[in-house]
Formats: sequence, C-alpha cells, structure tokens
Amino acid sequence: MPSELRDAAGDDEAIVVTEREYDGASEIVVDFGPTAATPAVDIVGDTAIVVAGDRQFEFHVPEGARDVTVNGGVLTIQG
Repeated sequence: MPSELRDAAGDDEAIVVTEREYDGASEIVVDFGPTAATPAVDIVGDTAIVVAGDRQFEFHVPEGARDVTVNGGVLTIQG
C-alpha cells in the first residue's frame, strides 16, 4: 500500500484505509467518511492525484493496478 494513502488518514479517525486480497486480486480502499467533502481522483501518467475538500495528496499508482475510482466518497484501487 502506498505510504501516501496511509498518511492521508493521519490522525483523522473518520478516514479508514483498508487493503484486501481475494481470488488472486488485491484491493485498496480509502473511505473518507461521512463528513468529508466528496473526493475526486485524476490519473496523470503513473501518479494519482486525489482532492477531498481542501486536502490534496498524490501517490504512485501501485504496479499492477488496473482500476482507480471514486464512488460514494470511497477511493478504490483494484489490481
């Protein structure tokens, strides 16, 4: 999991970062919580840029990631 995603949560208990492995695939999920502004993601080359309200962070898209999306305030990276 990219360290930038762990750092995104920081001390904010409303943000939950989870990593799952299943059926040979992996999934990283960042739930920004009910009080956060709706996050948006933009992919530029191999860098993901996430903006949620007045917070912005960037991270290298993990090798093998095939899909990076935001839905319902949840950022999901599938690989």
